Amino acid sequence: MSERYARQELFYGIGKEGQKILMEKTAVLVGCGALGCTSANLLVRSGIKHLRIIDRDYLEESNLQRQSLFDEEDIKQNFPKAVAAQKKLQKINSLIQIESLVADLNPSNIDTLLRQVHLVVDGTDNFETRFLINDYCVKNGIPWIYGACIGSTGLTMNIIPSKTPCFRCILGTIPLFGTYGTCDTEGIIAPIASMIASIQAAEALKILTNNHDALSKGLLRIDLWRNEIKRMHTEEIKGETDCITCNQNYYEFLSKDRYSMTTTLCGRNAVQILHPDGSSLDLPKLAERLAKAGEVSYNSFLLRLKTEKYEMTVFPDGRSVISGTNDIATAKGLYAKYIGM
Repeated sequence: MSERYARQELFYGIGKEGQKILMEKTAVLVGCGALGCTSANLLVRSGIKHLRIIDRDYLEESNLQRQSLFDEEDIKQNFPKAVAAQKKLQKINSLIQIESLVADLNPSNIDTLLRQVHLVVDGTDNFETRFLINDYCVKNGIPWIYGACIGSTGLTMNIIPSKTPCFRCILGTIPLFGTYGTCDTEGIIAPIASMIASIQAAEALKILTNNHDALSKGLLRIDLWRNEIKRMHTEEIKGETDCITCNQNYYEFLSKDRYSMTTTLCGRNAVQILHPDGSSLDLPKLAERLAKAGEVSYNSFLLRLKTEKYEMTVFPDGRSVISGTNDIATAKGLYAKYIGM
């Protein structure tokens, strides 16, 4: 075996046998922002067999403050985050398979994107996707690791189906829009994202090497600015709540009717719109058609249209992110005007 993992093999919790197990495992990272960049970096360096990165977004200058895999050149190249991450990570470890998927995880594609994996790591920025992941993982018995950050505070929790409370046991349902802070309203400092992601990666190594006795228990909350660390012990919740997901086996968020076709993006003055029937756009032809509407640029991954007030980023599957508004009706109008419904 390569000397690459020699120091990791010396660690009592993994050893040579644990490394062999790790090198047969597949993990999926959903979201490659501040959390995802650090988690992906650490997992790739650890020597898992296969890392699949799913991210729906493209790079912006404001990402560079905390998203450690990216640089200014990636922005100049108009790379989606998943693609830029894959290119960097493959240079770090050419021995493993790294897959980048520029996609929005939703009920229509989740079975394809998360099938036959050993672990899901949460790097998302919204409750709807987390509830979707929770439903799928609980239904299919797949462990997943929740993570979230805002300001100087971060949260993380291991969710092991049939053994721990699930995400819905703890939260119940999606909080009402406008009742919780976002990165856009509260900001975020990079160290808390790196810390939470590092904890997620450590827990991932435990899960993937079958060291379940060493797993962190409950919901961990860390505030780096106030130097506070708190743990909510959740073990007693399992069995005491009548959770509709893990106790009643009702998977609400896997329903296509339940999932939003429009989403206001956290930390952005932007709205994402999914094409209702899916699509396959010819970006060069679309660029030609939109040439008179504003400034157009494109590559094989995305097309960008800049008008006087708005910026529209369109992906080959028909998905679009409209920047310059948080109003869903306005975004839908712009999508219909330039792309069609």
